[in-house]
Amino acid sequence: MTQAQSGRSAFITGGSRGIGYATAEALLRAGYQVTVTSRKEDEIRAAAASLGESGQVRGEVCDVRDFEAVQSAIDAHVLAFGGLEVLFVNAGLGHFAPVQDLTPEQWSEVIGTNLTGAFFTVKAAIPALSRAHGYVILLSSLAGKNPFAGGSAYNASKFGMNGFSEAIMLDLRPLGIKVSQIMPGSVATHFGGHTPTEQDAWKIQPEDLAQVVLDLLEMNPRTLPSRIEVRPAQPPRK
Repeated sequence: MTQAQSGRSAFITGGSRGIGYATAEALLRAGYQVTVTSRKEDEIRAAAASLGESGQVRGEVCDVRDFEAVQSAIDAHVLAFGGLEVLFVNAGLGHFAPVQDLTPEQWSEVIGTNLTGAFFTVKAAIPALSRAHGYVILLSSLAGKNPFAGGSAYNASKFGMNGFSEAIMLDLRPLGIKVSQIMPGSVATHFGGHTPTEQDAWKIQPEDLAQVVLDLLEMNPRTLPSRIEVRPAQPPRK
């Protein structure tokens, strides 16, 4: 633990598994107090219990599509830990189908979670982050610059996330809040109902992205890597 990190706290959306969970683990090891959120109560309670001591980690049931729920969760975090230094906007989902088959409900769920949910989360946290001169880190995707068939909703959400991230970086920098977006390629997670296996060993692992988060937080404060693209070093040959 570095002296600079001691006593700080982080709020992570979508923290019950995968990238969010791995990032919570890394931040806890680095000395942060952490709140993790999920829409599913059983999953977030289990995740918080497995992450560590109750005084250092909290689990909150929160649907990021509900601004009042997000604000309540942020306020509870600040009350419990005395402030907020790091916001990791990680909650996301995907529905994949040709646009002619994609339902309005699926479109709304993807955009509402991945893009509007990011806005709600950042919006709710700005007062606390401003007081702490904190850091917003948003998990985007290379799908935010590389469209693919069947990805209209997901691509739109991530193209939007990229634009949102870069705009708020300019908005929040005068308040002393840093903003970075991480854009990974293929990651071995449970995203989209996938269960990681040995066949996913070539992919970026959740702990690799957690290390990127730590590296950003260790960066000299005069420097801001605002957009980070991350790819597997050796993808399988087709």
